[in-house]
Amino acid sequence: MAARSTPVRKAWRSLTWLGVIIALLLGLQTAGAIWWGWGWAPKLALDLEGGTQIILTPTLEDGQEVTEEQLQQSVEIIRNRIDAAGVSESEITTQGGDKIVISIPGTPDQETLDRIQQSAKMEFRAVLLTGAPTATSSVEPTDGATETPTPDATPTPDPSATPSVTPTDASDLAWVTPELQEEFDAFSCDQLEDSAASAAPSDVPLITCDVSGTVKYLLGPVEVEGADISDAQAGMGSTSTGASTGEWVVNLTFNEQGTQDFANVTTRITVLEPPRNQFAVVLDGKVIIAPSSNVAISDGRAQISGGFTQESSKTLADQLKFGALPVGFTVESRDTISATLGNSQLQAGLIAGLIGLILVFIYSLFQYRLLGTVTIASLIVAGIITYFVINIMSWREGYRLSLAGVAGLIVAIGFTADSFIVYFERIRDELRDGRGLVGAVEAGWKRALRTILAAKSVNLLSAIILFVLAVGSVRGFALTLGITTIIDVLIVILFTHPVLQLMANTRFFASGHPATGLDPTALGAVYRGRAEFRVSNEARRAGASREAERRQTIAERKAAELAEASAKPSTEKKKGAR
Repeated sequence: MAARSTPVRKAWRSLTWLGVIIALLLGLQTAGAIWWGWGWAPKLALDLEGGTQIILTPTLEDGQEVTEEQLQQSVEIIRNRIDAAGVSESEITTQGGDKIVISIPGTPDQETLDRIQQSAKMEFRAVLLTGAPTATSSVEPTDGATETPTPDATPTPDPSATPSVTPTDASDLAWVTPELQEEFDAFSCDQLEDSAASAAPSDVPLITCDVSGTVKYLLGPVEVEGADISDAQAGMGSTSTGASTGEWVVNLTFNEQGTQDFANVTTRITVLEPPRNQFAVVLDGKVIIAPSSNVAISDGRAQISGGFTQESSKTLADQLKFGALPVGFTVESRDTISATLGNSQLQAGLIAGLIGLILVFIYSLFQYRLLGTVTIASLIVAGIITYFVINIMSWREGYRLSLAGVAGLIVAIGFTADSFIVYFERIRDELRDGRGLVGAVEAGWKRALRTILAAKSVNLLSAIILFVLAVGSVRGFALTLGITTIIDVLIVILFTHPVLQLMANTRFFASGHPATGLDPTALGAVYRGRAEFRVSNEARRAGASREAERRQTIAERKAAELAEASAKPSTEKKKGAR
């Protein structure tokens, strides 16, 4: 058996890679449907499915009012939090000048609700005292062992609520006045929800408890603000040697100011006795962790642990990354809303897309004959890959398909067909220049690929800019347009070109049969075998005219020669007679 030519080998290699990609997508979708509860259709957005409407009301003290700036800042923070959770196509607006209305597709889970309404105000405070969660007169260290307060741990009684001696730092026990000590001893962790700890001033001590309600704390003033956190990422914790602890944590990165403040705190408390060698990480008025400091942390990086799950660590990281809400909010109402467009509009959109696809098929077959079947097959393969990508993104990343997204998919049909037309016309140009079909496919591909990549780069750049700058359903349009643009390039490289390479090596297409789309009537010079070309009708007529003139000239010359030859003998006879 003869070895396959290089183009044929490359074609089969490309088709194999395409098959692997489709198999991986199918395998991932199947695994998701079996083990992770995925569906076989993408989730729909608010305009097609309906969802949940949540109205948030700010929690304000007497005489306090929420400003327009605070309200708009809260809208942006909540939008970023929801988008980070993967819940796209949500609508967030203000109402009445003091409320926020959030419309979310489907039914939100508890993690999403936590992202929305929690203020996520993080503070870092030094620990002054710790105690049992119920009212008591004893002071306890963080390990839970009860002991009588020592002189170092208990300040000298003072009848005033204001420290008689100005504290030198946030760890100074001069903050603990007798009145504050009494309040701390009488405090019980079951009172925490009513204590307004989340709204406590930052420049005074705070009495609070940990999130589990097992330890109460008396903390110094705030030394590092959550606003000084430049980044927060959820991940698995690790030891000093790099080994995984198997525990989900939140890794924090401070800005320049936060790095300096955090270094000062950890440097100071490292040499103090327990529990004053601890610093508490306070989130919305509750201590989520109060680790002791054994060494100064000067690189601006910290790690928060404390029984997080993957979901809760990501929720906290997103809340800290996008900032704390300027004011607290409570849920005023939560209602189910119906779809604004519904299934009828979705069906209309799908029908419009189907009609457009059929028209592209008809045009391809009319313009390119059997060569148009490559366009049809390419669009079908592109549709399969697009379906898997959209569906996996929907169930894995929380993407929801809106009517605008459907419009992006429909528009992509025309953009995808453009790539095939450019390639086919390049092949025809090469054939007109006298190349054989195999050579025309390779040369046309090199020229067409540059044009295709340039055009698709513009499409992709437009989609990216639109996605970044737009909000709401317009982002859905930009996302589907960008995805289909990438898939278009993938299909042209791994399917369309390889199929044409294989077709060029078949006898039928190499013959230039009119049904192939490489008709000699439509093209100037068409491949008709291994090394034979047939000229166009115009060239044939011009050649025939020149041949007729040439033959006429030859005939006239021969006639003149015969006439001259016949005249010579009679002349010689006359000479002889004389």
